[in-house]
Amino acid sequence: QVQLVESGGGLVQTGGSLRLSCAASGRTFSNYVMGWFRQAPGKEREFVVRISWNSGSTVYAVSAKGRFTITRDNAKNTIYLQMNSLQAEDTAGYYCAAKALAAGPYDYWGQGTQVTVST
Repeated sequence: QVQLVESGGGLVQTGGSLRLSCAASGRTFSNYVMGWFRQAPGKEREFVVRISWNSGSTVYAVSAKGRFTITRDNAKNTIYLQMNSLQAEDTAGYYCAAKALAAGPYDYWGQGTQVTVST
């Protein structure tokens, strides 16, 4: 089992920045591909970004590319999502997730942290 706890969400003005964190515990964190997803009210959950176990590979959604940056610190069992130039459409609950197989589904999910961007 892997437990994931997100933090760092909050209220920010348009154009502002936030850094989300996701702390993992349980099985060997460094073995897992980690990702961030988000879900806005009334919408389906959508992929934001993922990072490979050794940080050698990242994949960003179009909406995140150029504004968001994912990093991971395996020594701290934590991943981060730096979000810049936030817009109203970025308002959502943000969830981190972990999976053991790069091509498989995500096995573990956190409870989420809310990001609200005010205009």
